[in-house]
Amino acid sequence: MNHRKPRTSTVAKTAVSLGVAAGAGLAMTASTASATTGSGIFHDVATAVDLAHSRADRTHVSQFDETFRIHEYGPSIAVTANNRATAESVGCSPYAPCRSIALSFQIVTTSGRNARLINTTNISHAMNEHCARCETFAGSYQFVVATPRAFTLSGQARSELTRLNRRAAALQSSRLPIDRIRRSADEIAGEIKTILDREAARAPRGGGSDPLADFNPTVTMHRHVR
Repeated sequence: MNHRKPRTSTVAKTAVSLGVAAGAGLAMTASTASATTGSGIFHDVATAVDLAHSRADRTHVSQFDETFRIHEYGPSIAVTANNRATAESVGCSPYAPCRSIALSFQIVTTSGRNARLINTTNISHAMNEHCARCETFAGSYQFVVATPRAFTLSGQARSELTRLNRRAAALQSSRLPIDRIRRSADEIAGEIKTILDREAARAPRGGGSDPLADFNPTVTMHRHVR
């Protein structure tokens, strides 16, 4: 069985890794790209790309791929977040059907006057090709936390998210039917949303000298399953 952590691509002049939780595969990244505005103030430009891709065939009958990433950005003039999950089952026998599962969980935090203008893409794709009775499931879950002022997740939230990552990764060894896998992934996503809602509730509110940054923190969840 294959459990591969795909790369996360971050476009920036300066990239800072916040570390990987031991034994959990929970990656937390932050990046900045300096761009000078007319006022001489420096802002950030960043792109987060995450992909889970699983392909099962006669040689690799049971395949699983899961990624769980956190991207924390400060005040930004432009943030793009792309999250995808793709699962394929190809050419397996009806007497020995394939099983292919891909799950991608992406969390992005950003702040400032443009925080709510983040460009997001969240897509999943599941395909059975000449594969009768094969089980194929792709789930893509994306969470965007937009705050008016700079904000970072608490240590408690990171620990809780690490545990949820372990639960998602543990589905690799599960022989539950696909509908139960989907339900488990949805439950994990729901718990992520609860954690982020709690974190946003403690985030600094807007106001001050910038009226465009006067808004309440928000958490937006995108779900796409196939």
